[in-house]
Amino acid sequence: MFLHRTRWENETVPEMPQALKATAQHRTNSRSRPEGPFESADVTQVRGVSGEEFTLFLDFVDALGEEADRVLSLRRGYDETKMITTLLRNHLTGKMTTTSLLANSSGLGYGTAIRAISSIEERGLLFRRPRTKTGKSFALHPSEKLIAEWQEYARRVRGTISSTLGIGAAGTGGADDYYFGSSYIASKTIPPPAPLASKLNLQRELRVLVHADPTFMAMNVLKRQFEGLFGVGISSRALSIDRLRNEIIRNSKLSTSRYDLIACDLPWFGELAQKEMLMPIDELIAESGVDLQDFHNVALASARYKGRQYGLPVQTTPELLVARRDLFDEAGLSMPFTIEDTLNAARTLHQSSSSRSGIAWNAARGTPLGHSFMFIMGAMGRPFLNLTAEGDDFDGEWVEGENYRPMLHSEEARATAEYCRQLLDYSPASILSMSWYERARAYADGQVAMAYCATLLAPLFEQNTDSPAHGVTEFLPHPYGPRGKPIAPVGGYALAIPSNIEPERIGPIWTALQSLTSPETIKLYIENGSLVSPRFSVSMDPDVRRVSPVISIVDGMARTGVLQYWPRPPVPEITELIAIIGEEMHDLLQGAQSVNAALRNAQNRADALMRSRGHY
Repeated sequence: MFLHRTRWENETVPEMPQALKATAQHRTNSRSRPEGPFESADVTQVRGVSGEEFTLFLDFVDALGEEADRVLSLRRGYDETKMITTLLRNHLTGKMTTTSLLANSSGLGYGTAIRAISSIEERGLLFRRPRTKTGKSFALHPSEKLIAEWQEYARRVRGTISSTLGIGAAGTGGADDYYFGSSYIASKTIPPPAPLASKLNLQRELRVLVHADPTFMAMNVLKRQFEGLFGVGISSRALSIDRLRNEIIRNSKLSTSRYDLIACDLPWFGELAQKEMLMPIDELIAESGVDLQDFHNVALASARYKGRQYGLPVQTTPELLVARRDLFDEAGLSMPFTIEDTLNAARTLHQSSSSRSGIAWNAARGTPLGHSFMFIMGAMGRPFLNLTAEGDDFDGEWVEGENYRPMLHSEEARATAEYCRQLLDYSPASILSMSWYERARAYADGQVAMAYCATLLAPLFEQNTDSPAHGVTEFLPHPYGPRGKPIAPVGGYALAIPSNIEPERIGPIWTALQSLTSPETIKLYIENGSLVSPRFSVSMDPDVRRVSPVISIVDGMARTGVLQYWPRPPVPEITELIAIIGEEMHDLLQGAQSVNAALRNAQNRADALMRSRGHY
């Protein structure tokens, strides 16, 4: 994540950093998309000002002033503009601003500059934050008021340039984006995060344990900026998913946690909470007034256990079916929404002679295939555990007694096993060793026409202009069976506080956790390569909506109940259950056992596990 000592230890996705270099290249072209049932409603949008664009605007203001000084015969008093732009630019780039630096940048005499800085501070446009324990040394930071004023100024200048010079077009910063100095959705444009009024009261740096994925890679890019926001150094360690879980468990056995914040995969919360490895945060939430309604409710529910909240989501990344619209149009196929549609499309688009397969999915032994089976079974209409039905859905939070009983003897489980066997005929030759990254990579490289894919890895093709799938990808919910319905099984991470943390660190850590999951920061991740958001407000931001359609599509799924977590409920045994199913089903796909034997063995092993834990 954040610092020079960061270790990227994700051995399962060694190519990812190289493959995602294109993520900094944000898309500026709009797409023509057919309106579908899972697209969130479009609204008339005012283009906001992104962090990168804000920095360019500050450069423009400085350059404009310099040219005016060179050419125009103007008489003026002292000008604060240079100091303001320096202060804001340093904030956006994570550089420290001191009084002497700001005075030197002003172009004014030193005494005049000091008086100007005092005036700016008195008007509530900047504040001082101690840099040392003695409080004798300060850093200067822009206030939220100053940031908001200059965001609005940037938007108005862009509108004025468009309306007077004819530069720009409606919806892209042109005259139609400006309505007499205001906009009816201007409030939805999220500004950059503001620095804390006082630095985090930590005796040493903020210590973070995270997953090696695009969101946390974006955090790493933003290290200096976060250190400026918090006023302390940040130390982090980034691991692959299996090593991350092992490190969380190992850390919980120490007398004092090595980490202040840990990123937890959503299905782990049942196990980690039951074993008291995480600190409940309900009281902290109540005291600080965090707006939980802004989070996707299924992501929040996944970070809860028995009614208690243990983390705040930092990303929502469901598994969807991605499909090449150009190939479907060429073949005269409609987008697949059912299992039957998907098999027909995979069969039609599978061309072994041209080395293009119909579909890619998680079929590697153990955890990858276990996830595929659970998610597909959910789309068949039944969770793999005997969860209590709630209308068309199921209760994955309050799991008691018979709810823990595996349902691998059901018709839906058999249909899932048969579907997986059929998919083999239209999958790449390496499918039985393919997992999360490999399937997304195969799709991005044009090796397959469709793939089950977590949106976390969508940057491989959404922000890579060299990918054959770039700009022609449709994002669809899981294809469903005769008894099922469209679902998008949720995944992602939430930030949590270890239960063995030093008590005096809890307050500052909670402040950091709120900041790292705030709308302003989530938007910042997206501007730096991430394509996932757990917050409705961020998904509605005009800047964010232009980055990729997947963000709005997932938001629409969250609003309409398509996004679900019950296909993989956060029960304490979930990791072991996933492994059991993935092992038995892999033997089936290899031809080592029949469907009946695979389902029977998986049911017996899972049932024995649940009985050994005293669930029924």
